[in-house]
Amino acid sequence: MPQAGTPLVLKVERPTYGPDSIAHTQEGKTVFVQGAVPGDTVEASVYQDGPSFSRARVSKVLEPSPHRVDSPCPFADVCGGCPWAHVSYEAQLRFKRDNVVDSLARIGHLDRDRAEPLVAPCVAPGGPWGYRNKVELAFQRVRGRAVVGMHDAGGAGVVKVDRCLLLQTRFQKLVKATSGALSYLSNSHALQIDRVGIRASKRTGNVEVALWTAPGPFPRAQAAKILGDATGASSIVRVLTKGPAKARRVSGVERLSGAGSWSELVLDERMTVSAPSFFQVNTRGAEKLVSLVLDGLKPTEDDVAMDLYSGAGTFTLPLARRAAWVDAVESYGPAVRDLRRNLERAGLSNADAVGGDAGREFPDSDADVIVVDPPRAGLAKDVVEKLSRQPARAIAYVSCDPATLARDISRFEALGTFSATRVTPVDLFPETFHVETVTILTRQNA
Repeated sequence: MPQAGTPLVLKVERPTYGPDSIAHTQEGKTVFVQGAVPGDTVEASVYQDGPSFSRARVSKVLEPSPHRVDSPCPFADVCGGCPWAHVSYEAQLRFKRDNVVDSLARIGHLDRDRAEPLVAPCVAPGGPWGYRNKVELAFQRVRGRAVVGMHDAGGAGVVKVDRCLLLQTRFQKLVKATSGALSYLSNSHALQIDRVGIRASKRTGNVEVALWTAPGPFPRAQAAKILGDATGASSIVRVLTKGPAKARRVSGVERLSGAGSWSELVLDERMTVSAPSFFQVNTRGAEKLVSLVLDGLKPTEDDVAMDLYSGAGTFTLPLARRAAWVDAVESYGPAVRDLRRNLERAGLSNADAVGGDAGREFPDSDADVIVVDPPRAGLAKDVVEKLSRQPARAIAYVSCDPATLARDISRFEALGTFSATRVTPVDLFPETFHVETVTILTRQNA
């Protein structure tokens, strides 16, 4: 049996919904292999050995998979951001669909002969590189000096990079400019920064740099000057956070220079968001999600719509253009404020933006069509029950996690009101294992 440090020769079988791929030893023990492509034969070193599975890293590719490609990114083997950078894009799309089908069968307990035709081919809204409107840089101090870059593939440190090929091509040099400016600033003032967000839109020209830090003294004017000169950003902000590293909460946002927010165009809507608010990192992908939701729900001018986990309004605004009324619920305060501003700016008065938990603030109206776009944890059981009591003809469930989607579909169908009729994976995150899906659930008695 493999032990830590033991070299193994493995035939890599399939991807996981994660950064690793699965292989088995001759004895049949499962090995999660980091750095492998399904179809590879590799030599790998075990770094963690458990009773039921081991974890290993590729040390040499003995026979490359037909799905293996050379990555255009010079940092692909050291940066942890693109675990599928060596997987052909055609294979990425196929693997992502397979992961959705597998989750529906294994976790949602759907028969495979139903799950297979239920799931459409994975949609590619654009190319596999240069698609992101946002990147995040990591910050670390090494022997007293600041290192700004990306988390390394091992997850233990930060690797310096001079660009990120996932960022829209026009803005890729922003990574080096921001990193250099912050290294100078941080070393001059011995600053500690949690992370750095860069948002950039080629449609609006907006660029925002957001520094996430703990409260306390900060060289605001100098930071604005140095970062502004280096990046030409239209907005520079400082996001103040409190609490332990894994559960920090935003306590405030300081505008250091410029607009204090960032704008993007999604189809015909201008969306303005503050730095802490969630917004899809793939603009063309977000447009595809909106199109799939609208095509699935077909809202009419007489409909009452419901939008739970609405964020800054990606679905609320287009629904309000087409329906008589929209009840929108969002728990995150900054996003609620952004949503209200976006509705006001768009001249839409037929939507109510409510702040709070979706279960506690569940609208008391009867909806004709419903959108839910929950976080990775999916829908709470009581929210599924409340949705199932709605008279709506259809629900569009936008999910970023196939496992919780499968669980929730099973819950809906067990209640007997709504049934999944179409699941469309959308590749918002090329070069990674992540996939977004739009599921249309329709009334079983309709």
